[in-house]
Amino acid sequence: MRALVASDLDRTLIYSAAALALTMPDARAPRLLCVEVHESKPLSYMTETAAGLLTDLGDAAVFVPTTTRTRKQYQRINLPGPAPTYAICANGGHLLVDGVSDPDWHARVTARLAEECASLAEVQEHLLRAADPVWVRKHRVADDLFAYLVVERELLDEDWVKELAVWAENRGWTVSLQGRKIYAVPGPLTKSAALREVARRTGADLTLAAGDSLLDADLLLAADRGWRPGHGELADTGFTAPSVRVLPERGVLAGERILREFLETVRGA
Repeated sequence: MRALVASDLDRTLIYSAAALALTMPDARAPRLLCVEVHESKPLSYMTETAAGLLTDLGDAAVFVPTTTRTRKQYQRINLPGPAPTYAICANGGHLLVDGVSDPDWHARVTARLAEECASLAEVQEHLLRAADPVWVRKHRVADDLFAYLVVERELLDEDWVKELAVWAENRGWTVSLQGRKIYAVPGPLTKSAALREVARRTGADLTLAAGDSLLDADLLLAADRGWRPGHGELADTGFTAPSVRVLPERGVLAGERILREFLETVRGA
């Protein structure tokens, strides 16, 4: 059986220092491997055990990093194991093949967005006008596909996020709050569509997926089996499905558990 494993990265397999959730005594904390450096500073980590599991998984299945990050942000990450042939970036807006965006896939995605939802310009203008500069630190556009804000969470009015979600839904967009970022993403821009395309190209018989945010829900539901950690938007909203396993672990140890379960499932298939 040919298995395909599509996993979200941030707060699923890799973790910033703030998201590690090292609640155990210091002497029992796991050894960590830095997998991302940005502006000469270490940024993201996984446990050394997780690194070994990912290397084994890359040998046993088609591993597809699946992220809302832009291509540039994704390419900062140096994951252990074989270099993935496929990667899904910009929430499905780009399908990388050997590190290069597939132009036909990107053209199909952008054509669908133009037909089915409000323009990026309209959404960006609303964010610039409506967001409070007291808690907004940055306005960003990702690969000309979607927009996000970097915010101070302790100052953020979360009722504003709910109001934004209603406004966006009426225009065919979705809103997701992840850490210090508020994402506004077109509804048709999904990780699941890109997963199905990679499964078609690889002839996969079994698809597995993991993720922690609302932008990962469609990915988990599209896979034959899914996993979510004990933290993140999906945990906060109580997201469950018959094919999705809810894990109790939070933080970097959840990433290790997800990889272990991926590998056990692939080897048992």
